[in-house]
Amino acid sequence: MFSHLDKNNQPTMVDVADKSVSERTAHAVARVFLPPAVREAIVEGDSREAAAERLPEISTKKGPVFQTAIIAGTMAAKRTHELIPFCHPLGLESCKLTVSLDGDHAVIDCRVRVHHKTGVEMEALTGASVAALTIYDMCKALSHDMVIADVRLLSKTGGKSDYTAG
Repeated sequence: MFSHLDKNNQPTMVDVADKSVSERTAHAVARVFLPPAVREAIVEGDSREAAAERLPEISTKKGPVFQTAIIAGTMAAKRTHELIPFCHPLGLESCKLTVSLDGDHAVIDCRVRVHHKTGVEMEALTGASVAALTIYDMCKALSHDMVIADVRLLSKTGGKSDYTAG
């Protein structure tokens, strides 16, 4: 039986009243394929004296792309319960988003933590997804050939069981 269906097969929010509060974490990723026009803009937009550990940044008329994606992903993770009907509202204790370049892809990494009665998988997935969508939105003037892919949960801890992607 699905956890979000009641005995009459009707949609319902899971009752977490009897669950124990524990530390819950989740780690999700998303990838955005960056076609040549976008990759070239990233290289051209980066100052040549930038430190090697700093992510090259691209700015469009809308602002700094990767920094804005991190902010948007964080905001989305915090508001997941407003977007996904049966998610419980959670006061996230930590939401860490990073964007890195891997060849012709931007890789969004979202790690979320809370002490609560329910997990944060959806918050991590939502954060990674919205960050990817933000990159697309901010770069679409350069190319519509971007592809958002591989949005997935890598791990979760807390609750009944832990999970690590195989």
